[in-house]
Amino acid sequence: MDSLMPDKMAELAEDAGIKKAGRSFSKTFVLAILAGAFISFGAIFATTVTAEMILTPGFTKLIGGVAFSLGLILVIIGGAELFTGNNLIVMAWANKKIHTSQLLRNWTIVFLGNFVGAISMAILMLFSLQYSSGTGSIGLKALNIAEVKCSLGFEQAIILGILCNVLVCLAVWLCFSATTVSGKVLAILFPITAFVASGFEHSIANMYFIPIALFIKGFASSAFWQGIASSPDQFESLTWGNFMMKNMIPVTIGNIIGGAVLVGLVYWFVYLKGNARRS
Repeated sequence: MDSLMPDKMAELAEDAGIKKAGRSFSKTFVLAILAGAFISFGAIFATTVTAEMILTPGFTKLIGGVAFSLGLILVIIGGAELFTGNNLIVMAWANKKIHTSQLLRNWTIVFLGNFVGAISMAILMLFSLQYSSGTGSIGLKALNIAEVKCSLGFEQAIILGILCNVLVCLAVWLCFSATTVSGKVLAILFPITAFVASGFEHSIANMYFIPIALFIKGFASSAFWQGIASSPDQFESLTWGNFMMKNMIPVTIGNIIGGAVLVGLVYWFVYLKGNARRS
């Protein structure tokens, strides 16, 4: 058998939650920084390959989703701590294998570490000037992506966050079934492509997508703005305040509901509730 059935997957998910909750602060934080950087690589890849793509909007989003899948592939295969995926730790918590304090400790450390990794990548990409290469289309794409994200309504952002992390946590859940690298990659590819192509909102990805656009808006040269025939004033919604209030806070709330409740607790109820396989 090259795959496991859901009851065994649930046991592996519980074991993973126990291990993650018991890991030291320093190791958890370093692995979280890596995950923030890995997700940023997926965001960079997706932005770059779709910047000048002349295809139907749906197919362009499909290609962007395939490219973005790189991020979770690096997290799962390479090993890192991603806040959205770690919402599945609730399976161990609900089965009383870890305490509430351990759950919240992990989520807090990982969320902050993801932010450090993602914002560091945004700073590196700003100084690389990659966004201004060619006609500046990559930078313009980044600005347009972030402008949309900073224009969402609060409730809309929550719902988009819920839908996103249902798919992200399903991708992580499916990886517990796979016993090979190729199997894990395929398990990741379709759910992640689906969430990106559908326009759902991922809090950790947005820690890169929006800051890099804010940095471009604030620090790009006049030559860049001339090259894209635009100006900072045309991106009115792109502010640090909107980043937090219209995106990061509601999207994070939605991600927790989607991942922890609609995936983690559902599978706990079906496969782990009342399971006394060990003390």
